[in-house]
Amino acid sequence: MDRRQVKTRKAIFEAFINLITEKNYNKITIQEIIDEADIGRSTFYSHFQTKDELLMALCQDIFHHILETANDAHHTHGHQQVEGVPNSVICHMLQHIKENDHKILTLLSCEGNEFFLKYFKENLNKLMFINFIKDRPKNELEDTKLPPQDFLLNHISGSFVEMIQWWIKNGMKESPEELDAWFSRVITCGC
Repeated sequence: MDRRQVKTRKAIFEAFINLITEKNYNKITIQEIIDEADIGRSTFYSHFQTKDELLMALCQDIFHHILETANDAHHTHGHQQVEGVPNSVICHMLQHIKENDHKILTLLSCEGNEFFLKYFKENLNKLMFINFIKDRPKNELEDTKLPPQDFLLNHISGSFVEMIQWWIKNGMKESPEELDAWFSRVITCGC
């Protein structure tokens, strides 16, 4: 993408996020997005065919950095718990949410956020697989007494989403590091 396309895409994202803070996702029209972004209809359609495609692209943009971080254990994004020791990817994501990067809080707490939550959870499944399931011993994953992998992923991701919503509802008083420690403890040992 050239610089002009990147700038237009950013304007569309910002317009969409501004609108979603004011009204339900299902009630936002493409015309309103076009007006808010101050672009032409053909320009919008050269980037996105539907409002759902726009939301999906916004979600992909949000998760790109986070998933990239999960694949690169040395990436710290400037966040470290102890000097020289990077935070976990979960903590990294919580820091993005706390800082409201890409207006994640807006999308998580807006009315009609089901589509975003669905996409958020799908991406969390990838992240949780990398962090909690991928490196488990093969005999543990094949143990028929344990729940199947897809159940575990759904449970872990669902718990994370619920934790985020609880955190937002309670004013985000806890630090990302505290939440990371609590979440990891509950997920790994159930204590």
